[in-house]
This record gives sequence, structure tokens and C-alpha cells, in this order.
Amino acid sequence: MNSLKKTARSAGILYIIMDVFMIFGGMYVDSKIYVPGDAVATVNNILASEWLFRLGFVSSLVGLILQLFLVHVLYELFKSVDKGQAKLMVIFIVAGVSVAFLYTLFQFAPILLLSGTEHLSAFNPAQLQTLSMVFLDLYNHGYQIAEIFWGLWLIPLGLLVYKSGFVPKVLGVLLIVGCFGHLLSFLSTFLFPDYSAILIPIAETVMGGELPIFLWLLIKGVKDQKPA
Repeated sequence: MNSLKKTARSAGILYIIMDVFMIFGGMYVDSKIYVPGDAVATVNNILASEWLFRLGFVSSLVGLILQLFLVHVLYELFKSVDKGQAKLMVIFIVAGVSVAFLYTLFQFAPILLLSGTEHLSAFNPAQLQTLSMVFLDLYNHGYQIAEIFWGLWLIPLGLLVYKSGFVPKVLGVLLIVGCFGHLLSFLSTFLFPDYSAILIPIAETVMGGELPIFLWLLIKGVKDQKPA
């Protein structure tokens, strides 16, 4: 197996592992803990499943770190195709991960607020529950801000795939289309919240455009040739 094919397989493997951590920390745990609009139920879930909540927090951080490794591998894979586009891809991911590390702090805030430490005694339980919910809402809105960068990085990646000559062009087109799913998710939260029930499912479907390239890299690798 040549070095280019090994790099491609590494990218596919990293993406799958990253997704496992991100889905567990950002979707599964949230679905077990977060009850939209119900601070009491959400706080009770956190207290009843504190270890799961902490595990989800750490899992999200691991996923973000793996994303940095992933973009490094992709840079090595595609830098000979167009170094400028490869650098732009890295910039968008680093920006997105930076935003994500910040909003992930909001995810952990309820644990601190509900810890029962003495300096929080000035707040009554109802206030602490409300504050916990506010931080979780900030966490969810922070995620939507990061969607800008989760979308934008797919454009240079899609162009690199399209121009590479060692990966099917259609996968590059799907990546560029996938960008607009992330941007639509962001817009549905901040500009069109009344239509989010309609727009979010559309956005999530379009986001699926980024999956085929990584499955291809994992299963098929790349053609045994140097990039054009």
C-alpha cells in the first residue's frame, strides 16, 4: 500500500472514530439529559446521571481534538493538489474547533452550578436550575455558531477532492453541497427559528454529503497515482 493510500485510509479511520465520540458526547448524552424548556427535569437528569454527563463532556473534547488530527491528515493528502485550498481548509477547522472548545465550557457549567459549593449559597435552587438551563441553551447556540465553520471547511475540501484526480469528482460535489446544510442549520437557529422544525431536517439531510468521501477513503482509498 503506497503512502498516499495509507494517508487516505488514516483519514477515513479518524473520521469514523471522531464521529463516534462526537455523536456520543453531542447527541446521545444530550438526548438523555436535556429537556428543552424544562429546567427542573434537565437538572434532575444531570444529577441522576452525572457520570454520563461528565463522560459526554469529555467525549466531545476528544472528538474535537481528533478533528484537528483529521484535518492534518487531509492536509497531507491534498496539499499537492492545491496548497492554498488545503491551508484554507485547516484554517476553517481550527476556527471551528476554537469556537467549539469555548461553547463546550457552557456544557459543563451546570455541574459547577449544582455542585453545592458554599459560594453558590446566595442562589436558591430554582435560580441555580434556571442558570443551568441558560448555560445549556448557550451551549446549543454556540454549537450553531460553529456550524458556520463546519460548513465552510467543506468548500475547500470539496474543491480539493474535485481537482485531485485520485478521488471521484462527485464526492467533491457532495462535500460542497454538504456545506449548505451546516449553513442552513445556523440560519434556522438565528434568522428563521419559527421555521426550524422544517429547516433542520433538510439541513441534516444535506449535511450527509460529507459522509461518502470518508467512507470512500476508508474502504477504497485513492488511486495508485500521484495527484495531478
